[in-house]
Amino acid sequence: MLTHIPTHLIAGPLGAGKTSLIRHLLAQKPAHERWAVLINEFGQIGLDAALLEQGDDAVAMAEVAGGCLCCVNGAPFQVGLGRLLRKARPDRLLIEPSGLGHPAQLLAQLRQPPWLGVLAVQPALLVLDAQALPEVQREALADAGLLLLNKSAGLDAASRARIAAALPPVPLRWSEHGQLDLAELPGVAAQAATGGVGAGLPTGAASLPQIWRNAAEPICQVQAQAEGWSIGWRWHPSQRFDLASLGQWLQGLDWRRAKAVVHGAAGWRSLNAVQGQALQGWGTSEWRKDSRLELIFAQAHDADALTAAFARCRIDPAG
Repeated sequence: MLTHIPTHLIAGPLGAGKTSLIRHLLAQKPAHERWAVLINEFGQIGLDAALLEQGDDAVAMAEVAGGCLCCVNGAPFQVGLGRLLRKARPDRLLIEPSGLGHPAQLLAQLRQPPWLGVLAVQPALLVLDAQALPEVQREALADAGLLLLNKSAGLDAASRARIAAALPPVPLRWSEHGQLDLAELPGVAAQAATGGVGAGLPTGAASLPQIWRNAAEPICQVQAQAEGWSIGWRWHPSQRFDLASLGQWLQGLDWRRAKAVVHGAAGWRSLNAVQGQALQGWGTSEWRKDSRLELIFAQAHDADALTAAFARCRIDPAG
């Protein structure tokens, strides 16, 4: 097994563009390298791996649901990362923590046993936008290797200067749609070494996936934490959705974050939106395993009412 695997933390608040950045980096992966991506999401369903799906066998992905500090310090995160490293044996590892997570503590943990000698943690890359930065994210600014100021197309020179002056003296890049040359990724020149420390990685039994009792009924999971309330659904792949109806329903809700991969009339489509933004339309998706939607709210909502409304967006609601 490889040791001292170059490890890159891609952090930032909800909706800043972390997933878009990772998609751009994966598109630039050298053909001879094998990469792994670990995603620590706030919600329980897990959408980012589906959104990043490219059909590339040289990229392994894993998700750890429930993106809070307790999960990062606990068994699910430890076992999930250990299992991914054993399975993928990657030349490079990307980690995307939840936008509601604690990147500074995660960086500290990754530099301690059992990861010492296994991972070579590089300076973090923080993806920021014009929104106010939560305190748990600000803690990681000073030690970052690069700040990527995303969604910056509409900012004039004076606005950019004002924003830069409020940030620590860390390398800064302005970007749109999370675009960044791989050569600018902090620590990209680092290479993994060959070793035999895999036996010391955390282990645990793989969790069994939930299965559908009825193809016409979704698997629904709800999570309530101090940082917010999330609800997610997984529908059998045979169920198809009317994207216009689904978009209209979503526009009427007060979510902070919305991510989806769904089977529509014209194929599989994806959505990745943040509060206050108009839905920009549906992108294509390589995901085929199931239809998924995850919503994050500031306050708890009626889960049954949301599920019923989502179900009515199917092309054949009676099916």
